Amino acid sequence: MNQSNLSHIKRSQKESLLLRELSKMVLGLTLDDAELEGLFISRVELSKNKGACIVYFYDAQGPEVFERKKRRLILYKPSLRKGIAATLDGRYTPELVFTFDEVFEKKQRIENLLEVVKKDFNKA
Repeated sequence: MNQSNLSHIKRSQKESLLLRELSKMVLGLTLDDAELEGLFISRVELSKNKGACIVYFYDAQGPEVFERKKRRLILYKPSLRKGIAATLDGRYTPELVFTFDEVFEKKQRIENLLEVVKKDFNKA
């Protein structure tokens, strides 16, 4: 196995750990803070140098509502990073960047359309 493949595996493992830990922490926040209700993490992505972690959020109410919730979420960024630092093995904790996951939204719309087609097909 070459170095590139090994690096990709390590990155995937770290992203998986970040997703799991951040999801737990954000779930706790959404239960405690009514302003964040309905918000969840759909995926995370580490930058090439692993210095930044892009956290993709989804909210069924859309990107405009997410932007309002994001302002509130940013207040929790220091405690989220502290929680990550406690669980990650490594010298540095990545900077967290919050963004709305448009890919997830498109995927949801496609799945809904497929359900409609499936129901119509079963009726025929």
